[in-house]
Amino acid sequence: MKKVEAIIKPFKLDDVREGLAEIGITGMTVTEVKGFGRQKGHTELYRGAEYNVDFLPKVKVEIVVTEEQVERCLESIMKVAQSGKIGDGKIFVTNVERVIRIRTGEENDEAV
Repeated sequence: MKKVEAIIKPFKLDDVREGLAEIGITGMTVTEVKGFGRQKGHTELYRGAEYNVDFLPKVKVEIVVTEEQVERCLESIMKVAQSGKIGDGKIFVTNVERVIRIRTGEENDEAV
């Protein structure tokens, strides 16, 4: 099993969720996060004072999938989240050793 973590722009979340649902992936965890990379920040004006916004709002989507679902999952996220502009985000794929569904005690593929 693999854990796919995608850091995306907030307004792309619904598109990503719908794209994943189309390929049969319905379970995910979503967290509002802030960060910066090459996009850096920007300057804003508030009540006449300028200030730097270094950390930009992003959304982190976490999904645990079977080995067979990984490539379709990545392709789906890339297809809908990619605008070609700086700040589109990143996707991380890591190994998951074990998954247990608390309610039933099912493990691994059955728990996903």
